[in-house]
Amino acid sequence: MTERRILLAAAAALTATRTLHAQEAGAWPSRPIRFVVPFPPGGTTDIVARVYAQRMAQRLGQPMVVENRAGAGGTVGSDAVAKATPDGYAFVMSNIASHAVGPNVYPRVPYDSVRDFTHIALLADVPSVLVVGEASPARDLAGFLFAARTRPVTVASPGNGTTSHVLTTTLARLTGTQLVHVPYRGSAPGISDVMGGTVEAMITTLAEAGRNDRVRILAITSGRRTPGWDAVPTFTELGLPQMTAPTWFGLSGPPGLPDAIADRMSAAALEALSTETVRARLADFGAVPPAHDRAWYAGYVADELARWGKAVREAGVRAD
Repeated sequence: MTERRILLAAAAALTATRTLHAQEAGAWPSRPIRFVVPFPPGGTTDIVARVYAQRMAQRLGQPMVVENRAGAGGTVGSDAVAKATPDGYAFVMSNIASHAVGPNVYPRVPYDSVRDFTHIALLADVPSVLVVGEASPARDLAGFLFAARTRPVTVASPGNGTTSHVLTTTLARLTGTQLVHVPYRGSAPGISDVMGGTVEAMITTLAEAGRNDRVRILAITSGRRTPGWDAVPTFTELGLPQMTAPTWFGLSGPPGLPDAIADRMSAAALEALSTETVRARLADFGAVPPAHDRAWYAGYVADELARWGKAVREAGVRAD
């Protein structure tokens, strides 16, 4: 009888919890929603988040407050959301660095990229580019690589453990060049030093470099040439298909988020993507507008985690 009472009590508690979640989801959202960007202001992650946050807030009827919480290749801010209460008031801009590259670079990432999140939507796919300053003698990738075979060439990145870091190391390994990785705290200071000549090059997203006439784009990581930048060759065209690597950004919440809330967030993201304003803004930096459901995005994160694990091992990248 005691065992039966325990089972009945457990079933009642589960029913009560589900009822409470349903009630909360029905009233949700009743206050501002926190949208954590795990990188500093001004970078692509921040830009994409703010593009979506403004439009999604209109759909949801509550502000989406962007909170920049940087550190450790995006893992600090991501961990904060992984451990947040699953009540629909904390989300993170999940991305290739925090959910695919970082967990394979940092030895003790405090979350599982798949299990510890409710993945909701892919928001943007943005190609990265190799750029040099306008005063650089390198006019194309061949010239850049020639110089890097004869002497060390400094290459900036947004930080240790980022996609840029892995791609820089991969490029050096594939081409037998002397590329010296110089990590920064975010993309903005790195690209600024490329413009000023403090460092010679950088692999960064097209969002940060595409409309800047003080840098020269030598190659792009997309699988095909990007509309608006049709003159820029892809790494694949130049004989380096291993450098094909779009930088993706998505929306994720903590584990255990009620389906009703996750579905409404997904619908709000897709509605934002359907607007001309958001699509035009994404096109400004070469982003590919996605349109996938929640299950697809969860599977994509898992696939990318495995893919970048292999890339990190081959490149021999370490967090330090």
